[in-house]
Amino acid sequence: MIPIRDQIRSRNYPVVNVALIVINVVLFLLQLTQADHIEAFIFTYGLVPARYSSPEISSHFTPLEQTIPLISFMFLHGSFWHLLGNMWFLYIFGDNVEDHFGSFKYLVFYLLCGWVSALTHLYFNWESQIPTIGASGAIAGVMGAYLLLYPRSRILTLIPIFFIPYFIEVPAIFFLGIWFVFQFLYASVSDSQMGGVAWWAHIGGFLAGMALTKLISFIPDFGLSERMSHERTTTPRLQVVRPAPPTENLDLHGSIAITPREATSGANKMITIIRDGARKLVKVTIPPGVMAGTRLRLAGMGRKGGEGDHGDFFLEILIRGD
Repeated sequence: MIPIRDQIRSRNYPVVNVALIVINVVLFLLQLTQADHIEAFIFTYGLVPARYSSPEISSHFTPLEQTIPLISFMFLHGSFWHLLGNMWFLYIFGDNVEDHFGSFKYLVFYLLCGWVSALTHLYFNWESQIPTIGASGAIAGVMGAYLLLYPRSRILTLIPIFFIPYFIEVPAIFFLGIWFVFQFLYASVSDSQMGGVAWWAHIGGFLAGMALTKLISFIPDFGLSERMSHERTTTPRLQVVRPAPPTENLDLHGSIAITPREATSGANKMITIIRDGARKLVKVTIPPGVMAGTRLRLAGMGRKGGEGDHGDFFLEILIRGD
């Protein structure tokens, strides 16, 4: 299952979440410059349990060199697809969690989840000499927090069935619950001495995220979250519009939310209209200077009549903040 987007729009711009994505991308590009030295680079900055469990190996590293990997491992990735998958999940779930905690507490939360995932991996793979890298453990913590904070949110999910893409909206509690169960199943059958995915790190990060969600409110932020917050001035470019219950008339009615800034300057949106059980993607242009309550007419987007004719779809403008 691949998440496409969630239902909840964060109130503030996710400053820290975007910064984390940028840092991960920049460091991945730095990895690519290592060329023939990439293995030494990964062994130095990745999480290698044997560096802590084996005195013969740990003696070659200073205390600082042993501490740095507990942070650096969560900002490195093994491939472009590894990076893309992690950053996509962080993009989907991280903005809402940051919106709830505030930017400063979210940064502390993210790093703590990463550290707990590292300790979990060390515990279950204590003698392994295989480096582990990736933000998966910290992002699993974000997903654990999302599960507690927004269990009823709906996730638009891509499910490939025989190479045919199938889109369905599922509750967050179902999507994240299934994800966690699969992590546990994979961890139960994995070999700690074999390379691959650090399943126990995912589990540790996820459970840490749930626990820290209950405890994070006790961490002072000294007003830093407020200073780092920036309220969004736009609404999502892609929105789902569910028409009001149809009448005998072929015309349908729905609404779209925009911000005061978009009402003043205009905007272009893509909306998915759910009509007669089917979905249709339509581009909508919001004209500059539009007022709340204005109705846009989408010709031919209404219900289909018995003789092949179509009604219209009337889209009412809602201005967020009014």
